[in-house]
Amino acid sequence: MSTPIVGIDLGTTNSLVAIMRAGQPVLLPSPVGSLTTPSAVSIDDSGELLVGEAARARALTHPQRCATNFKRDMGTSRRQHLGELSMSAPGLSALVLTSLQRDAEAALGEPVTQAVITVPAYFGDLQRQATRDAASLAGIEVLRFINEPTAAALAYGLHRLDQELRALVLDLGGGTFDVTVLEIIEGVIEIQASAGDARLGGEDFAEALVELLAARIAEQQGVPPDLEDPQIHARLLAACERAKRRLSAAEEVRVPLPDFPLGDERLDLELSLTRADAEAHWQPLLARLRGPINRALTDAELEPSAIDEVLLVGGATRMPCLIALAARIFGRMPNRSLPPDEAVAMGAAIQAALIADDEAVEDLVVTDIAPFSMGVETSTRVAGRAIGGMFSPVLERGTVIPASRIEHYLPLHDAQDTLVLRIYQGEHALVRHNTLLGEIRVPLPRAGSSEHKSVGVRFTYDLNGILEIDAIVEATGDKHSLVIEQRPGALTASALERARAAMQRLKFHPRESLPNRTTLARADALHVQLRGAPRALLREQIQFFEVALSGQEPREIEQARESLQATIEGLSRFL
Repeated sequence: MSTPIVGIDLGTTNSLVAIMRAGQPVLLPSPVGSLTTPSAVSIDDSGELLVGEAARARALTHPQRCATNFKRDMGTSRRQHLGELSMSAPGLSALVLTSLQRDAEAALGEPVTQAVITVPAYFGDLQRQATRDAASLAGIEVLRFINEPTAAALAYGLHRLDQELRALVLDLGGGTFDVTVLEIIEGVIEIQASAGDARLGGEDFAEALVELLAARIAEQQGVPPDLEDPQIHARLLAACERAKRRLSAAEEVRVPLPDFPLGDERLDLELSLTRADAEAHWQPLLARLRGPINRALTDAELEPSAIDEVLLVGGATRMPCLIALAARIFGRMPNRSLPPDEAVAMGAAIQAALIADDEAVEDLVVTDIAPFSMGVETSTRVAGRAIGGMFSPVLERGTVIPASRIEHYLPLHDAQDTLVLRIYQGEHALVRHNTLLGEIRVPLPRAGSSEHKSVGVRFTYDLNGILEIDAIVEATGDKHSLVIEQRPGALTASALERARAAMQRLKFHPRESLPNRTTLARADALHVQLRGAPRALLREQIQFFEVALSGQEPREIEQARESLQATIEGLSRFL
């Protein structure tokens, strides 16, 4: 029996795991019954790790012992602190992947060690390598990276293979924004152009509301909230996230902040927020969305009117302002036929089925493109002076992948015995504005003129978006390959082994008790925000649940948990 291959959407805010069953992508649930797992990690007072819903709830009560939004730090050296524990973005992502892996194994009843993992189309080489490191730490072999908009296109296109259409995918997730132009012709999904912003997502819209409400509190009370205080910021951010979601269905919402710390006091605050006010404050963010849209259309050499369908992906696309923006640009309402939170994971499962030669997708073919240009730094002589720092693309953005391209370079002068090839990723003419990936030092023959010291530089870009560079000295045939050293946040083989050993020493909270732990974490987060009679009622229900847990009788625990969950849902209306 073959090993199952799952599809994983490793998101900034939420992550999901899916698999193909009977020709359809199926999402696999977490221990608390949810199809989404928050991309959050926390460590409790006993040193046990919590991943998912329980960790996200603790971000409100114990913000200094929680990590969120770490996907944005992939490919960097930044670390987050959970109490005294310091972890990199790949390490934190590995914990989320491990949680998803366990959910899949519980659902399928067999080990899961292979996966297709989605990444933003605008993730560069460093970020993709960091994602591979995270999977390796979790004991997962990445069979393929697939760009998130491409995965969404697979999910939308699975039952439309007999149609011919040109579509544009708008993917606004929690932390990233991607735009992809594609064409479906006779079962072939061809990606024509991609653009995006790896630091723009729904979280930014919530943070913008934090700024807006903080300014209003300062205006009304004469004292600004201390946003440098992690707990105060977490309180406001949670309230703004709820308000943002409610504004998708309402023109105006209340934002209650009971028992809110302000200066030396604790006040019961309540603010009113209209959709119009929020959208006015979001205008700079909405303006940033237009740039990648225009760039993708330009690269595809298309006018907005040439797009047959606009597909919305990512939870943040539920915002009416984004739907309206898409309608204004393209002159038609966008397609929202699939749940925006789930489409990417479904597409990853379809890609996994393609790799597994599943008969259900045998008529489906998908091509992808390189989202960035990649090349080398060059110098030239102008009026006898060497002018350096120029970018020479070897592989242009929009190239269909897998691809291999070669360019030839010469030393500046005859006596030069080494050619230093600095590899960059980006679109700017000057390399200082692009991203340095690494360098190769190529020894040259000592004899001969510069014209006889040509070096062929080949860039090979695979379907996972991983770049390999070979430099060949044509006079000697000597070949040198790129080994990127000191990549920010990257792990060497020995560092990976050390990190795996460190992860094995971490204590994961038992999976079977996560529903109880998650319910308690949600109750505690709500208790912090309430006061008076609602708070007393919740405290009473928490006590009943603690008594049931101490009795260790499964039926009583389940009944008490359900009662506490109902109380949480009922009291949440006060927020």
